[in-house]
Parts: sequence; structure tokens; C-alpha cells
Amino acid sequence: MFFEINPFNIDQRLISEAVKALRSGGLVIFPTDSVYAIGCDLNHKKALHQLAKFKKEKLSKVHFSILCKDITELASHTKHLNKPTFKLLKQCLPGPYTFILSANTRIPKLFDSKKKEIGVRITDNPITQALVEALGNPIASASLHDENEPLLEYYTDPYQIFETYENEVNVIIDGGLGKIEPSTIIDCFKDEEATVLRYGAGKIEL
Repeated sequence: MFFEINPFNIDQRLISEAVKALRSGGLVIFPTDSVYAIGCDLNHKKALHQLAKFKKEKLSKVHFSILCKDITELASHTKHLNKPTFKLLKQCLPGPYTFILSANTRIPKLFDSKKKEIGVRITDNPITQALVEALGNPIASASLHDENEPLLEYYTDPYQIFETYENEVNVIIDGGLGKIEPSTIIDCFKDEEATVLRYGAGKIEL
């Protein structure tokens, strides 16, 4: 299915259809505040395996981010957030940032792995926000790379995405042209101080 959704006038009926697909274990492609992404219901194990298969990886090896609706939901999937990290999250989110944080015991069980860290996002895209809110739990996601266009690296045209993936996913959401800059990745897991691993769409000074 191909849904055109205006980010400034969200069609809740289409959001509900996309959420129905997520809950049934489907894969959905959607816009974010950085590049287009593909995702599934974090709590649906078969869907996680399907998403890993899409990325040509084993679930235990793949690196997904989880999209959360707010910091409270984010914190329910991580270990205790210290004050500097919490302050940085409040400063940057929602926005085009991925934070690498210490995962709590729920994450290894979900991903059949010994993961000690997890990438978390709270996007500033109204469509993504509506999806996560309606789903009621986080979405496991990965950026949608354009393997045939190494210069751009990421898909920007929803119609091109549809032509490429219409038979591989359940829903594709057209939220307008995508951006070409991925999220800024900030590591708050390895060291006491936050470290920028990748500069992207989110501006940051540490």
C-alpha cells in the first residue's frame, strides 16, 4: 500500500492503517526528520526477523534504532540515565539525533543477542510521531539506503521508493521528498562524556 500523508495535516485514518500493518508484523517505510526509514513493531519478534532479513543481516547482528514517542518511553528501554545524559536528551529531542545508550534487560531478549547498548530516537517528524503514538510502543527502524546511488546514499523520492520496494514491504508512506542527511549519532554508552560518532542533520556542540 502507498499512502500520501501531509505532515501538516495528518490523516489519522491512514495512520491507523499503517499501525494495523505494524501490529500484524508488517514492514513500513516512512519519513523521519532526517532520511526515509524502514521499520516494524519493536514488540513483534517475527517482524524483527523480517526487518533483519530486509537488511541482509541476522537479528542478533543487526543494528537497529528504536523510535520512541518521548523520553519516558525511551527510558523504559535503557538503564538509568545520568544527569548529563538526561540534560542532553532534553536539549536535543525531539530532533534528528540518534543516541547510543546503555540498554536494559529488555533489549537483548528482543534481539536474541547480548546487546549492551541501543540506538534511540525521538523524531521531530509529525508522521513518525503519529505512528509511534498510535502504535503505543517503539518502532524498530533502520535508514533506507539507496544502493544504486552511492553519491546520494539515501532515497529521497517516495515514488522511487515505491517502485523499488512495493513487493517487499506492507506500507510505504509518502510524506514528501526525503532529506539526504542522516541523523547525528551521539554515543553516551562507552565513555563518561558524550561523543559524536557521526555529524548529520542535527547540529551539536559538546
